[in-house]
Amino acid sequence: MDPNDLALLVEIQEAGNLSQAARRLKMTRANVSYRLAQLERAVGAQLFRRTTRHVEATELGLRLYQHGLAVRNELQAAQETLASLGQGLQGRVRLSVPSGYGQMVMAPWLIEFKRQYPGVVLDVLFENRVDDLLRDEVDIAVRIMSAPPPTLVARDMGRVRYLCCASAGYAGPHGLPQTLAQLRQTPLITSGVVGRELRLAAYRNGQGDEADLREEVTLEPTLISEHFPFLREAILAGLGVGLVPDYVVQDAVDSGALVTALDELRLSIFGNRIFMLYMPNRHQTRSARALIDHLLVQAG
Repeated sequence: MDPNDLALLVEIQEAGNLSQAARRLKMTRANVSYRLAQLERAVGAQLFRRTTRHVEATELGLRLYQHGLAVRNELQAAQETLASLGQGLQGRVRLSVPSGYGQMVMAPWLIEFKRQYPGVVLDVLFENRVDDLLRDEVDIAVRIMSAPPPTLVARDMGRVRYLCCASAGYAGPHGLPQTLAQLRQTPLITSGVVGRELRLAAYRNGQGDEADLREEVTLEPTLISEHFPFLREAILAGLGVGLVPDYVVQDAVDSGALVTALDELRLSIFGNRIFMLYMPNRHQTRSARALIDHLLVQAG
C-alpha cells in the first residue's frame, strides 16, 4: 500500500470529518473524498462510514489507521533524530492553557522552561475551550475539569478550589452569603464560558468527589469575564462577591484584603482538578516530552 494512502487515512481519522482533513492536508474536500473512494475501491472494502458532518472508521479502517499512525510516528522520530544531531533541544511545541491558571500560575514555569531550552519554540494559547481540546495543531492542553476525557492521556497536576470572597469594604455593609441559595441574590463576580450554563457545586467533606456532592445552584453573575486579573481587581474594588479559583486571590486573602465565606464547603464551577492532556497515539517530540516533565515537576 502507498504510504501516502496510509497518511490520508490517519488525517481523516484524527480530523473526524472530510472537511477538516482537507484543511489539514491543504487540499479540497472533493479531492480528499475522491482519494478515499479510490482507496476503498482498491482494497475492496469500505474504510469509513460517512455522514454530512462526521466520518467513522470501519474495523478495517481502524486497523489501517493504526498502521499509518505507526509509520507516521516512526518517520517523525527519524526526522527529529536527524535534525537534532549535535544540537541542543530543538523543535516547536504548541501548548493550550486556561487563561487564568496559565497567566497567574504557569507563566513563570514556561519562562523558566524557555530559559533552559532556548532552541525550543513555545507557542502558548491562553484559552478556555471545553470542546475539541486537542485540535490538530495543539500538542499539549492543560484544563480544569472534574474528570478527563477517556480518549486522552491525562496527567494529574493537582486540585483547584474556588473561593467565595469579597473586600472588607463590601462585606462590612452588605454581609457575605451564608448559603448557596443566598448567592442568587448577591452581585456575583466570576468567570464563564460562552454557551455553557454556570453551575456552582458544593461538596460535603472537601474532597470534591461526586459521591460527596451536597448541593448545586445555577449562578447569575453581574460581572463575567475570562480574564482573571480583571476579576481580581473588580473583587478588590468592592463591586460584589467573587467566585474565583484560589490561585487568583489567595495572597489577598492571606493579607486580609479579602474575606471569605462558605469556607466549610469545597466549591467548584468547572471542575476541581487540573489535568495535562495529550493524544495517546500522537508522536511526542523530545521538546514536548521535556515540557511535559518540566510542568509536572513544577506542579509538584
